[in-house]
Amino acid sequence: MIREVLRMGDPRLLRVAQPVTAFATPQLAELLRDMRDTMAHLDGAGLAAPQIGVDLRVVIFGGFANPRYPDAPPVPDTVLINPDLTPFGEEEEEGWEGCLSVPGLRGWVPRWKRLYYAGYDESGRRFERRVEGFHARVVQHECDHLDGILYPMRVRDFRRFGFTDVLDLPDVVDE
Repeated sequence: MIREVLRMGDPRLLRVAQPVTAFATPQLAELLRDMRDTMAHLDGAGLAAPQIGVDLRVVIFGGFANPRYPDAPPVPDTVLINPDLTPFGEEEEEGWEGCLSVPGLRGWVPRWKRLYYAGYDESGRRFERRVEGFHARVVQHECDHLDGILYPMRVRDFRRFGFTDVLDLPDVVDE
């Protein structure tokens, strides 16, 4: 089922989400189906449970050949529950981001270039990955939602933040 995506200003987007304690349940399977349906309907690169009003540490991302991201490298279809993120190296890179909860706007956002992340899949199996570039950016963006952070809170220079139809955006990333 396609769910309504909360928009910036809704206080539910500012909460720290709760850890998942039960895996492989019908409720978790339904949540993931709804998240996938919603993300696909909106051509998103990822979605966090808090964006649809569910206060759990669950994100999904990747698994798309999306016309909105023709130059984006492939990111594996991932369910990431109760994530732990650790940058490796000190290098950051900046890039354009958007968000389904901040429609119509884009901002130039710094992110760690390389990242180690670990967490659980829907069955409760732990996994870990080392990633970089676009994959690392998508993971950081989605996991920020679990801590009540929206990408505009990370914008350093508000001269590079504005409406998509006004900005000159060569490589837009709209998570």
